Amino acid sequence: MPVLQWIRQTVQMAIIHRAARIEDALQHWRQRFGRRRGLTTTIVPYAGYGTTQWIRVLCRVVLTRSAAAAPQRAEKVRGWRSFSSIPIDDIDVVVAAGGTEHRVRVDRGGVLDARIEVVLTPGWQTISLRTDHTEPVTAPVFIVDPATRFGIISDVDDTVMVTALPRPFLAAWNTFVLDEHARTPVAGMAVLYDRLVQCHPGAPVLYLSTGAWNIAPTLTRFMSRNLYPRGPLLLTDWGPTHDRWFRSGQEHKRENLARIAKEFPKLKWLLIGDDGQHDEQIYGEFAAEHPKNVAAVAIRQLSTSEAVLAGGRSKPEHGQARSITWFYAPHGAGLSEQLQAAGLVTIDR
Repeated sequence: MPVLQWIRQTVQMAIIHRAARIEDALQHWRQRFGRRRGLTTTIVPYAGYGTTQWIRVLCRVVLTRSAAAAPQRAEKVRGWRSFSSIPIDDIDVVVAAGGTEHRVRVDRGGVLDARIEVVLTPGWQTISLRTDHTEPVTAPVFIVDPATRFGIISDVDDTVMVTALPRPFLAAWNTFVLDEHARTPVAGMAVLYDRLVQCHPGAPVLYLSTGAWNIAPTLTRFMSRNLYPRGPLLLTDWGPTHDRWFRSGQEHKRENLARIAKEFPKLKWLLIGDDGQHDEQIYGEFAAEHPKNVAAVAIRQLSTSEAVLAGGRSKPEHGQARSITWFYAPHGAGLSEQLQAAGLVTIDR
């Protein structure tokens, strides 16, 4: 490596590391200020998943106003409200499940993402989460039956929810501006997902997105209102880390896909995304590396205007994943017909 390039990289890493430290210092100041204002420690539980031998527990610990002091919920809920809470990074969460308790420390963003060894029965189960300063709250976890061989992994933006915005403004608009009730589902996708879970009883449904954990409650309400199957959200955190300015959304997806393949080596997944940017590339790479874990790939095609706003369509290079069947359609109905022809879904007449 040339000396000048090494110097530039070293300086950049030092700047990024300092930015992460500044963010940590800012969060600690916000925590102290919030506690002086009377904000209380709150656990925000998220849906998890697992097998009959272990579970992946997901939650976030923040400082918020107590329920008694909070105002009545407004009819319009802007996304920025999801970011008004203050994450706590120096606290343990006690996870009670299957008659056992486990104490786990959250990360610097207040997020707990931990695998815990515990014996539970298949289906939706409930676990308890608490800290030394909070009352217990419950969180759902989906336990995959050992006999299950099919599952669904789905993108969110432009796959289940219409975004139609330039990518540079996507996160900011969806997160801070848009009224959560104004979000629009992609036509036919909820019906498709419902048919898939009806045809494959016990199939897990995982929603893998580059969105921040702050918007998980908003996305959960959106899924429920629009009748999408219940399933864990696998989101990420924003802001600088100790080695880069922002967390990579693509790497977040790649890492979670690889993790899921390792966790469920006998499952074949239907991967669902859109052709706006990177889903085809990421799914193609995963299918090439784990062909035995992919049942098929279904890609929702953006309209011309959506593709322009999204920064263009991706250029599919399936490579070694050509042995995997790929389906393309602009809406859920079109994908449903193709999946029916392939025997992955049946349609009641």
